[in-house]
Amino acid sequence: MKARVTVTLKKGVLDPQGKAIEGALSTLGFDGVDNVRQGKLIEIELEQTDRDSARKQVEQMCEKLLANTVIENYAIELVN
Repeated sequence: MKARVTVTLKKGVLDPQGKAIEGALSTLGFDGVDNVRQGKLIEIELEQTDRDSARKQVEQMCEKLLANTVIENYAIELVN
């Protein structure tokens, strides 16, 4: 089973990289682009076959290492 974890900054947390991307897009002529936020995607191959157990395991990974839950949100997608 594969897990995809998307980590993004929480609303209200300054995102300087998102602002830099927004500025670069504007410079390249992409008008009407506003409020760009960036994040990261982490893919994990799991030996676990039970979806509930796999989700719990990945949630623990997120809470302990993959996301700084003070300033970041995470979303988990499980793929067979």
